[in-house]
Amino acid sequence: MVTADNSHFRILEDIARDFSGDVNFPTCMDAAVLVRDTLSDPNTNLQRVVQVIGIEPLISSKLLKLANSVAYNPSGQGVSELGSAIKRLGFEAVRTTSLAVAMDQMLKSKNLTVFGDISRNAWEHTLRVSAIARILAGRIGRINPEEAMLAGLVHDIGIFYLLFRAADYSEYRENHAATLELIRDWHAETSNKLLQILGLPEQITDAVRGHDQLRHLDTPASVRDVLYFANPLAGYDSDWNPDFADASEITARAANLERYPDLLGEAEEYVAELRAALAV
Repeated sequence: MVTADNSHFRILEDIARDFSGDVNFPTCMDAAVLVRDTLSDPNTNLQRVVQVIGIEPLISSKLLKLANSVAYNPSGQGVSELGSAIKRLGFEAVRTTSLAVAMDQMLKSKNLTVFGDISRNAWEHTLRVSAIARILAGRIGRINPEEAMLAGLVHDIGIFYLLFRAADYSEYRENHAATLELIRDWHAETSNKLLQILGLPEQITDAVRGHDQLRHLDTPASVRDVLYFANPLAGYDSDWNPDFADASEITARAANLERYPDLLGEAEEYVAELRAALAV
């Protein structure tokens, strides 16, 4: 079996250097970071946000498409101007969507094509978790749905970064077992460090930290709780996720599925909407 000691040292050392200096993000992520910085400015306004997003035509077009989707436009009244789309979506949804576009483009980059099955599996899980988190938060009523969706979107961001960097190493391009081990052992820590570097709100980084660790929780009361529920509700079907052998864990997760049967159907509808908005 491949071990971290003899196979992962070089890439982890290189990533540590990344994190101590300039993170080696793909270009599409830089645009999302610029949008985030603009939206985080307490003195920002709609005109400034439109100006910044307008520089990146891909994000602009996706925001317009999402603003005209059924999820955000149930009345069927279309908008054709970026400013109107941003007003309809709200700044938080704009921030989340911009990051979704960036992650989607990273997924489609040539760097990740060698890991096609792994990256597609991770992205499908990400979309489902973010959709379930958004809908569950809306039902509870005390939790911001867009914050919950953002937490779902970035909860495994470390997977995509590890794949993006692993493409530079022949030992991973030629050995997917080593790649899966790298993801399994290091994606959580990588996600946490990336979220700190990206400067996401504390409630988001707190939600992501330890989101897949067993907790005894009956009713979600925070973004962190929602993510804890949404992650298993989205399903575990990837090769890097652990098998849950604890009987109480299996019982608890089965009970949650029974509690929210219609939520999953609604989430699938929203995932379809999000996929359509992100499509070329």
